Parts: sequence; structure tokens; C-alpha cells
Amino acid sequence: MIRIAAVGDIHMGPESQGTLRPSFETLPECADALLLAGDLTRHGTPEEAKIVAREIQDLPVPVVAVLGNHDHHADRAEEVGEIIRGAGAHVLEGQAVVVASGAARIGVAGTKGFGGGFVGRCAGEFGEPIMKEFVRYSRRRADGLRAALQELDGRQCDVRIALTHFSPVPDTLAGEPPEIYPFLGSYLLAEAIDTGGADLAVHGHAHAGTEHGMTSGGVRVRNVAQPVIGRAFHVYHLHAREPALESAVP
Repeated sequence: MIRIAAVGDIHMGPESQGTLRPSFETLPECADALLLAGDLTRHGTPEEAKIVAREIQDLPVPVVAVLGNHDHHADRAEEVGEIIRGAGAHVLEGQAVVVASGAARIGVAGTKGFGGGFVGRCAGEFGEPIMKEFVRYSRRRADGLRAALQELDGRQCDVRIALTHFSPVPDTLAGEPPEIYPFLGSYLLAEAIDTGGADLAVHGHAHAGTEHGMTSGGVRVRNVAQPVIGRAFHVYHLHAREPALESAVP
């Protein structure tokens, strides 16, 4: 059984230094890897990224992350990503990584993703150039996720996980105002997950959303935004190439 710890939207700032580290140090007792589902910082500054880096530095389990919209706010996302990589994490954008924990090989494909909405209520590539670019940007993020998942086909791994910040399904947005669903996720991510193949999809971003959802292809989706899960991280148990089962961290 493979144990995946995940959390998103930790939004670290100067006064939050050290708040997660004690919980993260318990990870070897309950998890084989830690996934960070974006919005690691508040405003996307290098100073905030250094705080995140200190929280995860030298953890005894592999750490895989994607960035979120907050991490892009200061237009220094590349620098933010490099600082977090410097602490030993894998930071993905349209890429895949296989991390080892004991005998387990865990494949993770990641992207920030983007908005656009869901089937029947989604934006289309029509009209003004800026509108078309909005949708094309979302499509590029989804295409990167699909390619990353497909890359894992050729690599030996026991489970495959899709890690995003934006949501692939509306199910996990329940509780958010419906008017903002188009800014919280896109059906294109779910299409990428179903065609690329995954055992579990993990995202953040929807602070007032719901934890549980599923793609139309039957992949379980979990919203791990910290305001939703209400703890430092949540652990999901997966059997190799089997549907996910879950347990909460005490």
C-alpha cells in the first residue's frame, strides 16, 4: 500500500515560519511522499518562497509540488520555483517525475492548470484575442498534463498521480459561488487526466470547496486546499494501479 500525503494553499508568509514543520516531520510515520498543490506563498515573492523552502528542507520523504496563482502574483514564479527546488522538492509544470520511497515508485505528473469552466458552461476560443488566449493558455496547461501522464507509461511506477492547482471537476468546487467556477478550474484538465491515465488527481485553489470528486472517466479527485482538509496534510492510501482509499491524519 502506498501512502500519499497532500496539501495545497498553505499561503506562507513571514509569520507562518515553522507552523507546518512539526507536522511535516511526522511524515515518515504515515506517508511515502508529500504533494504540494500550489499557492505555497501569499504573493509569490522570493522571500515567501524561502519560508516554504525552510518548511520542507531535508524532509525524509520525497516532495513534489506545483505552483498556484498566488505563486505567480509577483511575476517571479520561475525564481519561486527555483528556491523551492533548492530545498529538494520537484516543482512540475507540464512534467512528470518518478520518486522512490522504499520499494514504492510513485509517478507524479503536474501542472498549475488554469480556468475556463466546465462542460456546458465554459469559455470558448472565440471573439477577442485576449479571450482566445485565455482559453488557449488553459488548453496548453492541460496538454502539458496529458503529455506528462503519458510519459509515465514508459517509466516503471506503481501509481500515477495528477497534481494540479486548479480543479479538473466541478464536484470539488461545491460550496464556492457558482459564478466563480470558471476561475477555479477547467474540464480540459479532467480530459487530460482521463486520457493520460491516473490513479488519483489532487488539486487545491477552492478554499470553500469540497474534498471529494471524480472525473467522468472514474478517476478520483481530491481537493486538498488546507482550508478544506483542515490540517497540515491529508493522507491517501493507494494500492498499485488500484482506486484510491483514504485515511485522515490524526
